[in-house]
Amino acid sequence: MMLTTLSTTAQKKFTEKEVAAMKQQLVAAVGSHAKDVQVMVDKIFSFSELGFQETETSAFLTKVLSDNGFKVEKGISNVPTAWMAKWGSGSPVIALGSDIDCIPKASQKPGVAYRAPIVEGAPGHGEGHNSGQAVIIYAAIAMKEMMEKEHIPGTIVIWPGVAEELVGTKAWYIRDGYFKNVDACIFTHVSGDFTCDYGDGGGNGLVSARFDFNGDAAHAAGAPWRGKSALDGVELMNIGWNYKREHLKPTNRSHYVVVDGGDQPNVVPSKASVWYYFRERTYEDIKANYEAGIKISEGAAMMSGTTVTNQILGTAWPGHFNKPLAEAMYSNIKKVGMPKWDDKDMAMARAVQQLVEAPKKDNYGKPIDGLRTKEDTIKGSVAFSWGGGSDDIADISWNLPTIVLRYPANIPGTKGHHWADAIAMATPIAHKGSLAGAQATAMTLFDCFTNPKLITDAKSYFTDVQTKDVKYIPFITEKDPPAIHLNKEIMGTYREQLKKFYYDETKFGTYLEQLGVTYPTYNR
Repeated sequence: MMLTTLSTTAQKKFTEKEVAAMKQQLVAAVGSHAKDVQVMVDKIFSFSELGFQETETSAFLTKVLSDNGFKVEKGISNVPTAWMAKWGSGSPVIALGSDIDCIPKASQKPGVAYRAPIVEGAPGHGEGHNSGQAVIIYAAIAMKEMMEKEHIPGTIVIWPGVAEELVGTKAWYIRDGYFKNVDACIFTHVSGDFTCDYGDGGGNGLVSARFDFNGDAAHAAGAPWRGKSALDGVELMNIGWNYKREHLKPTNRSHYVVVDGGDQPNVVPSKASVWYYFRERTYEDIKANYEAGIKISEGAAMMSGTTVTNQILGTAWPGHFNKPLAEAMYSNIKKVGMPKWDDKDMAMARAVQQLVEAPKKDNYGKPIDGLRTKEDTIKGSVAFSWGGGSDDIADISWNLPTIVLRYPANIPGTKGHHWADAIAMATPIAHKGSLAGAQATAMTLFDCFTNPKLITDAKSYFTDVQTKDVKYIPFITEKDPPAIHLNKEIMGTYREQLKKFYYDETKFGTYLEQLGVTYPTYNR
């Protein structure tokens, strides 16, 4: 679905009083979908699908969108679980996105403050990506209904972040032109806070690459001298990289896992592979570290008498987000306010914080004690950062004005990428936080479609500030395919077991009810 912007129809003008009233109508319209939000959050939680294997999730979401009048193109960028849904015509074209994949070995019953996997060893939503599509879809549906009623021109585009944990698709969407004629993008991500920052937030970008060593097998006891161990190549590369760390900037983050170490000890491994994430704060430093990794792999191959090839599996630039759009979103966040947490929600949060031994304060010095009761402040670019995580929404942010709404659907103080991060994600905490996020998103959509100055200012910031001195250079080329093979084997192992626990909203009010969980549960 390559977007073609039609001739611009003049945006309708409303008085300040009309704007206030219409935004309240949107808040109410989103609120009327509270049950739908809960069902979507719970259902995606129950699917528990890893990146590139989100078949149930995408089938469910695209049906909801088709049933609500969106035209859906499936399989974009040759990714089977990726899609784009479009409604409307003309300008502006506003895209809404959120991730859908989950975390390995994070299966966990919601609402239970101790380790209780739904399926032992299976994936689970230990990042909270099950909640974001409800935020954007029900905001979009409410805005669509208002646009029809008020004859407001414009185009809404909805898309999923497939395999975000692998940073595996957004650079490919950009490469293949799917955002070429989009005016702005509103992205959403689960958080313990309610905010929308702008500028450089201090995160790292990365290149994800697999290094495949090829040697020659032999009997490991009978004739090991006749073998050339691919595993030796992997281990020598890792040793070389670990010595290299001394000479890297403190902002570096790099990690690896051996994904193939051979078959059995008595056979010299003819094949072995190691998977690296090279993270840094700038494009130049990421590229330099990736190139250093390639050189070290080649040296390891020479020492082990093997050969080596490498393949990019994912990429992300360091992020930079749009100030005018963030300010508009934050204004609407303040209008919505934090969800009304009850005693059960607070007790659940404190039990989880105790479970994970949460620090007393977060990185900004704010106390960690239960759920936030006040929306966070808006922040601009950091003066300095030691580095941190990565998200491939950054690749979109360097190609068009983009923001990330962080909505309060999880518990502050958790570790991230951990089974305990799944505990809240199919409970009233996630339901209330996602609904609040949808309301703020709907009002910001209204601003985008009715205030042409907002889009003009967003584009001016993008051109005159963000990209004035920094130009986007992709890490991938036309020759780099998306790594759609990843996680196929893992999901093949667990999918049938997980199917027994898919949420059936026709029989149960919530997923907690289906699982027989009393909310909140603290002790076994």
